[in-house]
Amino acid sequence: MYLGRFVVVAPDFGAYRVSSRSFPNRQIVARDGTLTVAPTPDAPENDNPYVSYNCVREGGDGVVVGNGSHVDPIAEKLDLGYPARDALATSLLALDYEKDDYDTPRVAGVVGDEAYVGIVRRDALLVESVTEPTLVATYERDEPASIDFERDADPETIARDAYELDYEHAVCAAGVTYDDGDVDLGVYNGA
Repeated sequence: MYLGRFVVVAPDFGAYRVSSRSFPNRQIVARDGTLTVAPTPDAPENDNPYVSYNCVREGGDGVVVGNGSHVDPIAEKLDLGYPARDALATSLLALDYEKDDYDTPRVAGVVGDEAYVGIVRRDALLVESVTEPTLVATYERDEPASIDFERDADPETIARDAYELDYEHAVCAAGVTYDDGDVDLGVYNGA
């Protein structure tokens, strides 16, 4: 099954995975405490605005995970003191779904003392509080739902576990752990 890009969010950890049929030549790189999806050195040039973006960024008292340019304004709103629910809802609503050939939804989550997951699709905006691992994806699983995902203390393992979930076209993944304000990030760019 092809889910596209997805997040898994719980109060103490999160994961983000890029799955792509169209742009598989991407990796996640760490830059100043932020994880960024970027083309690999051998990727063909393109002008698609949805190929490169920050996918994990700290903000306020939490960490944002997501599939596009909405990650930055969510983190900025958290820095301004917005509650996680409001930061997600206002940013997803303002940026709306991606205006590409597929009307790709935007998915995001906030990991922290309170955890939330959200999605904006062409037909809905959903933001939910979560207390257990919850997945939401751009395709097929476009409503938040519980997932059996074991949390490991190591964010690299979380990233690898997200990458290895049995969904098609895995490209790269990120993992984050949150422990009373302490944040650790990890990346898995495939074998």
